[in-house]
Amino acid sequence: MNETLKVLKTRRSCRNFKPDMVKEDELKAIIEAGTYAATGMGKQSPIIIAVTDKELRNRISEENRKIGGWQEGFDPFYGAPAILIVLANKEVPTYIYDGSLVMGNLMNAAESLGVASIWIHRAKEEFDSDFGREILKKLGIEGAYEGIGHCALGYAAEPANDPAPRKENYLYCI
Repeated sequence: MNETLKVLKTRRSCRNFKPDMVKEDELKAIIEAGTYAATGMGKQSPIIIAVTDKELRNRISEENRKIGGWQEGFDPFYGAPAILIVLANKEVPTYIYDGSLVMGNLMNAAESLGVASIWIHRAKEEFDSDFGREILKKLGIEGAYEGIGHCALGYAAEPANDPAPRKENYLYCI
């Protein structure tokens, strides 16, 4: 089977990561793949914030936990040591689609390199808050950016589940 199609069929969300940091060359390759996602009219509205600093990663996790309403001590990133946060410029009409395609590229590129991933939501709420705006300010990022998602990355602590059977009537042909 073609390797790309194999990756698309086998990638699963990981909810149990080893604490080992993703290798730098793998992380760079995953990020680069994200930058090659299709975007409306080629405007490249998204940006990616790579978080590998443990302290900041834990602060973001705690903010995400609060937004999600989980009990103290829960890690919504399931122990993943790296987080790639995708935001996109709201002034571009296709920004949500653009950012979503970046997320897909990140997760599929990770799978192709043996790195596990999961899309974690609530980036919109995080970056609409003072907490998120402060991160953007520290990075010198200005503009109307909205959080699209977090791509949590790491090495799986256990094998991925088999894919669920595809639903009936997924495809209609004319």
